[in-house]
Amino acid sequence: MSVFDRFPKPPCAETLGWTLLEADPVTGAVRIAFDAQRGFCNPGGNIQGGFLAAMLDDTLGPTVLVKTDGTAYCATIDLNVRFLAPARPGRLICAGRITQLGKTVAFLEGELRDADGKVVAAATAAARVVPTAGLARV
Repeated sequence: MSVFDRFPKPPCAETLGWTLLEADPVTGAVRIAFDAQRGFCNPGGNIQGGFLAAMLDDTLGPTVLVKTDGTAYCATIDLNVRFLAPARPGRLICAGRITQLGKTVAFLEGELRDADGKVVAAATAAARVVPTAGLARV
């Protein structure tokens, strides 16, 4: 059983096609797949940047949940995204990791890649560490 089995999947994760590929409980590193739908496209046919930022955010946040075995999650307080290449509809893979985890603040980073492995966006974030005691559980 994964730590993610103890919490309901948020609607935003469902919308993005969030699928856990890997999670390392020792480091908190995760790999998440997303299904970038045609409905996420801008007029140029590329995935709109807000969706890419949401995918990065929805990868970085779970790192703290994994590292703390579900005792804490994080609330993003700062997210810096660099859009490096156009992203097309289809499967995107995001890797997220913790660069530093304190009692109240976490620093995180990640990369979002297309099906060919090309980095299309990267992010760094700072997040407030929050106990999961008050969250709804399955």
